Amino acid sequence: MAISNASRLADFGSGIGTEGAVIQIDNANQRVGIGTTNPQGTLQVGTGVTIYGNSGIVSATAFYGDGSGLSGAGSALEAASGSQRLVVTSLTSGTMTSAATDADLTWNSTTNTLSATNVSIAGTLTYEDVTNVDSIGVITARSGIRVGAGQSIGSDGAAVVYYGDGSNLDGVVSGIELQQAGSSVGTSLTAINFASGATLTTGSGGISTITIASAGLGTEASTGGLVTLDLTAQDHKITATGITTITVSGGTEGDSHTVRIVNSGIATVGFSTYFLFPSGSTPTLPTADGAISLLSFTVNRVGAAGTQLLAGASLNFS
Repeated sequence: MAISNASRLADFGSGIGTEGAVIQIDNANQRVGIGTTNPQGTLQVGTGVTIYGNSGIVSATAFYGDGSGLSGAGSALEAASGSQRLVVTSLTSGTMTSAATDADLTWNSTTNTLSATNVSIAGTLTYEDVTNVDSIGVITARSGIRVGAGQSIGSDGAAVVYYGDGSNLDGVVSGIELQQAGSSVGTSLTAINFASGATLTTGSGGISTITIASAGLGTEASTGGLVTLDLTAQDHKITATGITTITVSGGTEGDSHTVRIVNSGIATVGFSTYFLFPSGSTPTLPTADGAISLLSFTVNRVGAAGTQLLAGASLNFS
């Protein structure tokens, strides 16, 4: 059947066959089909090409030829600002929209920042001319951190806290050793406790001043009876009158003491059993008025076992 330009196409339910071709006219739905009897768009050619007239959409199985006139097809790059997604996807099929939401790697051209939730590098990461590395969390360096010569590690705020073994650090004092007459009395000490008689100022600038009082002078005066020497002092003076007996309280092993005895009138001076004299012989001090004697002793023992004073006397300096 031949169709002229003057012919008006009617609704042919079975289509028009022209030398084996099929043209379907669907007036009810305003559709034309070529090679198909059931067109689904304004114009459908076979099963691969469909034109939807009202929406301006052309659908085809594949497009061939020059696409330079197409927009939005990625044929040209355009500058943009703000945050754009850099597509790194595990998808092997689907749309670019789906692929663009499959990764957490973004590039911000305004701030020149590449952002990612996690970055794993199997090889070596080399920084060139990096001024600052800013980490919100903890930086872990499995093989250590090396700082260039003349550089330092510090804090821009609170004090830096170090953990672990510091034995390889220079200039760090972990403790001191105390010696007495060349013999060690303690190592790795971090505190020194001064007994009474020493005054320490509050530390300032890492310095505290220690003032140790000179040996005290104990003066004992008696008209007779028992005189007790307080051995917190090293030197003692007794004015003896009548019958006087000397004893002691306290004392520290190794301490040395002197006792000056001055008679006021006739005086007889004796000693408690704490005093041990050479050969076990207690000296007889002069009794005359004005006589002066000097007694020296060293504390040999104190405590529950009994006090022992190793004494010697120089008599009659009058």
